[in-house]
Amino acid sequence: MSIWQAIILAIVEGLTEFLPVSSTGHMVIASSLMGISSFEFTKMFTVSIQFGAILSVVVLYWKRFINSVDFYKKLLTAVIPALAIGFLLKDLVYAMLERVEIVAISLLLGGLFLIYVDRLFTEKEHPVTTPSYRNAFIIGLFQCIAMIPGVSRSASSIIGGLTQRMTRKSAAEFSFFMAVPTMLAATTYSVIKDLLHLEISDVLTFNLPKIQAGFNAITAQEWQVLAVGNMVAFLVAMAAIKFFVGFLTKYGFKLFGYYRLVVGLVLLLLLGLGVDIQLL
Repeated sequence: MSIWQAIILAIVEGLTEFLPVSSTGHMVIASSLMGISSFEFTKMFTVSIQFGAILSVVVLYWKRFINSVDFYKKLLTAVIPALAIGFLLKDLVYAMLERVEIVAISLLLGGLFLIYVDRLFTEKEHPVTTPSYRNAFIIGLFQCIAMIPGVSRSASSIIGGLTQRMTRKSAAEFSFFMAVPTMLAATTYSVIKDLLHLEISDVLTFNLPKIQAGFNAITAQEWQVLAVGNMVAFLVAMAAIKFFVGFLTKYGFKLFGYYRLVVGLVLLLLLGLGVDIQLL
């Protein structure tokens, strides 16, 4: 992977990770069009640069992250469903991750839903701005829907927030906060397994020879690509988050719904043309 390819993927990641448009679908299309979707490093890179996107949330909302212990308890409550269901249904999730057509269909169906979702959830007279533990758990259940490739973690968790009478702004922000532990876990696991080629037990037991061997196996060019990718994803994600909160509050989901329809159709077109598309 070249530096320019890394920058393009990082821009795509930063733009789409926190928007309800499915970052997976966009990364599949971008990496396939550049002919790098089948590379093992590409698959690891697309997960690892999520760290840059995560950091953008922490920087933009740093005051919330030092507000109280209760904040972290609610985040943990919201993440528990995904951890539990992901563990129980991991084989089914892995099977779906091999089906590109599932991404395309999810984009299309999700797009149709977003076009009409604003009619279902109008702003309440007494909206919830800070979720309770019960609210957080239910929103976490909605996030689990995003285990289906192409659904969008952002869309499912924000809609989960709307079902709990949260405003669009509050639901979107809580979705961002939920992304931090969720994506951090996925990024850490990918780095350990796919970049350093270690087992979790090697890290937990601090197997220094194997850890050193893992770091030594990474080339200087790969470190450079990872560093640039995370930096670009961080900067782009910050801009995307600021735009999204304002846009969603004012205009709702409809435009994102139409956009998902276009992306889903593009993905189906690429499949029909025989383009080599592999899920990441």
